[in-house]
Formats: sequence, C-alpha cells, structure tokens
Amino acid sequence: MEIENDNERIVVGLDIGTTKVCAVVASIDERDRIHILGVGKAPSEGLNRGVVVNIDKTVQAIKTAVEQAQLASGIEVNSVNVGIAGDHIRSIRSKGVITINNKDKEITVQDVERLLEDCQRIMLPPDQQILHVIPQEFVVDGQDGISDPVGMSGIRMEAEVHIITGLVSAAKNLYRCVERAGFQVADIILEPLASSYAVLDDEEKEAGVVLVDIGGGTTDLAVFQDNTIRHTAVIAIAGKKVTDDIKVGLSVLDDQAEKLKQQHGECFVDLIEDDESITIPGIAGRPPKEITKSILAKIIQARMEEILEIIAIEVKRSGYADSLSAGIVLSGGGALIKNICPLANEVLGIDAKIGKPLGLSGGLIEEVNSPMYATSVGLVLHAIKSGGPESQAIVPSSTKGSSVEQVMNKITERMKSWFREL
Repeated sequence: MEIENDNERIVVGLDIGTTKVCAVVASIDERDRIHILGVGKAPSEGLNRGVVVNIDKTVQAIKTAVEQAQLASGIEVNSVNVGIAGDHIRSIRSKGVITINNKDKEITVQDVERLLEDCQRIMLPPDQQILHVIPQEFVVDGQDGISDPVGMSGIRMEAEVHIITGLVSAAKNLYRCVERAGFQVADIILEPLASSYAVLDDEEKEAGVVLVDIGGGTTDLAVFQDNTIRHTAVIAIAGKKVTDDIKVGLSVLDDQAEKLKQQHGECFVDLIEDDESITIPGIAGRPPKEITKSILAKIIQARMEEILEIIAIEVKRSGYADSLSAGIVLSGGGALIKNICPLANEVLGIDAKIGKPLGLSGGLIEEVNSPMYATSVGLVLHAIKSGGPESQAIVPSSTKGSSVEQVMNKITERMKSWFREL
C-alpha cells in the first residue's frame, strides 16, 4: 500500500551516513515525472565508517532528518528506502547453469528466475547476507552476449551475475535504528548503486564509467560498462579522515577543522591562485594562529591522493580500467572540495566531473542540487525504477515496522525486477 494523491505515488529515501543523515520525500506523477517534495538533514554521530556504533544517536538523527522532510512536504512518512555502506560490503561474481526442460525448448521467465536462484548457490560466511543479485549476461547453447533470453529456443542456459553481500549485523542494526525511530524499512539498497541512479546517465553507463561517492566515513565505488554494474567496493577512508588530518596537522578543534575544510579547503596545491592567510581562533583563550591556504591544501591533498590511489587499485581489480570512456564521476560531500576533478584526472589519468542529481522535474530541485544529496535522491530513484508498488509503502498509519526477515525476503522480488529491466 502507498499514498496516491491525484495519481501520484510517494517514495522516501533515507541516507544514513557517518557525518549526516539525509531524508528526501519525492512524488511520481502519471507521466513518471519526479518532484522533490521535502528534504531533511541532521548531523550524524552514531556511525563509524558507515556502520552503526550508537543506536540512540542514530535514531535521534533519523527522527530529526525525517521530521524536517515531513514538515517541508506536508506528508506523514511511515516507510523509507535505506542505503547501506561500510567496508564490510563485498562483491562476488558467480555463474549458474540450467537445462530447458519444456517440450518447446523455449526459455520462459520462470527459467530465468530458476537460473538466477542457481547463481546464488555460493558459500557465504554465516555473518554475510546477499543484498543484490544483478545479472551481467546470459549464454544460450554457447551463444554469449545475450541480455534478454526470454522467448529464445535452447537446451542449456548459463548466466553470470554480480552478487553484493553485506554484514548481517550491520543490516540488522540499520533496521533496528529506523524502526526505533518509528518508520518501516521498505528496502535496503547498496549506496553506490543508489547514487548511480541519481548522477549517471545511460550513455555513461554504456560507454564505461566509474562512480565514486566520497562520503564522511566511506568512499563508495561502482564501475559500469555496457549499461551494467561490473564492480563495487566500499573504502573505509573518506571525508572524516581529511577533517582528522586537518585537526591533527594544525592543532585545532574538530569543528574548526571541518569549517576550514568547507570554507577554505582545496586539494590541489599547484592550482591555488591566491595563497591568502587564514586566521584560526585560539583554543581556551590562546592567541589566534595564522596559516596560508597552501598549507591547508597540502594536508588535504595528501589524504585525497591516498583515496584516489585506492580507487585506482579497485578500478584495476575490476578488469575494466581500459574501458572507461566516460571517465570518473565524483559525488558525495567530499566532491565539494575545490579542484578535486583536476587531482582525480592526474592520479587516475581519466576525465573527471562532479555528479549532481539528474532527472528531477520539479519541487525542491535547487535544494538537492549538490553531490552530497546523490545517495538520498538515488535511493528514491532506485525505489521507483526497481521496486514494486507494494515495496514502496508510505502510509500515514501506525502499523508495525517490517521485520528484517520480511525485508530480506524481497531479494527474490528484486531479482525479478532486475530481469524485467533487461
């Protein structure tokens, strides 16, 4: 069940990050136009590197962000689509094979579902849970490169899939926080996958592109080629580490370090045009300090180069390093640091651009026109394009929150929706 108002559906995305929690309420009309109705944001102190470490603080941040979005939209939120990240995320390539046993030897939707279930027969540690199963390609009687085998004739069908897994406890803690805040979990979605819906267009996905979302606690990466996600990774170094470096390097408070990064931060020393002085207030009555912008930039650049070098390793590991014609798209709050694109271009040797949410038709577009809202807007877009209506339940009622088991059982439905998109 979901709200329908003048033929509009309502979907909510909730990005629970290490430094901030963002909530976005959006509507989809009968022409599939997406309108942003409400946006909420709250500081987050209950997570470390994308994983919940303090339930109470996370619950409070979720409440604050969703309440802001409710106030702006005038809609009571009951159910949300949640993003998951953290360095516990793993991606696995798996293959499966089945025989076609109907008398006409014609491949049906049920055959494809049976094949995708066969691809899931992999050994997983007991603490890992499958989050997404994404078909890469199908092979029918030795003929490869098939994207939609339904209706074809064949005896043997194979498939290669991209399986994304996460820590069971990390997912359960996210559910627990959302439900304690008073909301249901409609679905749980890998954050780089969600971000890709917001900032990448079809041409980029077809040509080959790497999406990098630099958040507070994690840097999320996804490689696309031929309109399919080929590799995912979550790196436990991100914007918070940059802030920590400034804090230690300049002997300032955490709030001061964050303010310096946001107001004066640059990440490419060679491109600084005006090396002006910056005054830092003294701590506990001590006299203020003076530093130059280039000193601050050297601290930031060192850490950003490290992040980009790890990204380069992951891209090479994906096997698609030579197939990224569309280069790299940077999103997340870390992408707001000045001159990050030239630095990425130098370290990775490919074109770089900043990714902002695309495909929005109206409402609070300006309010989310920033790379820091890529994930929360992407969660909305993913829910619209990949989920069934029943999984996007946003109803003004006091029904009980869905259990972890019920939501995890939607994996099969998600696989079907992936297939329908092929």
